[in-house]
Amino acid sequence: MDEQEIKTIEKLLEKQTDQFQRYLGIVEENFQHKIDIVIEGQQMLAEKIDRMDARLDGVEGRLDRVEVKVDVVVAELSAHRKDTEAHGPVYRVKESGEKSIERCRDSPRLWGLRFTFF
Repeated sequence: MDEQEIKTIEKLLEKQTDQFQRYLGIVEENFQHKIDIVIEGQQMLAEKIDRMDARLDGVEGRLDRVEVKVDVVVAELSAHRKDTEAHGPVYRVKESGEKSIERCRDSPRLWGLRFTFF
């Protein structure tokens, strides 16, 4: 191998090295672009999760209030049932289809009900 051939091989090698460097730069940019897209998607998901978490906190608060109201209704129903059981067969509540329904003015809770004693 003479000097000329060595220089030609070096030039080809240098040219191939430059082309390979450009190719690696393009691959790196493409890969970085894809990573940026993934990061952006993850950030959007994190924001959406935060919004859903805030909405869930609101729903939990409303559900807690409903639970308190249900507990109150259960307590009132239990007290009413105990009172009804204590009286035994002394009275009954007339159904809405019966003729002689009168408005009971003694208690707002009992409006529309008429008790018949036996």
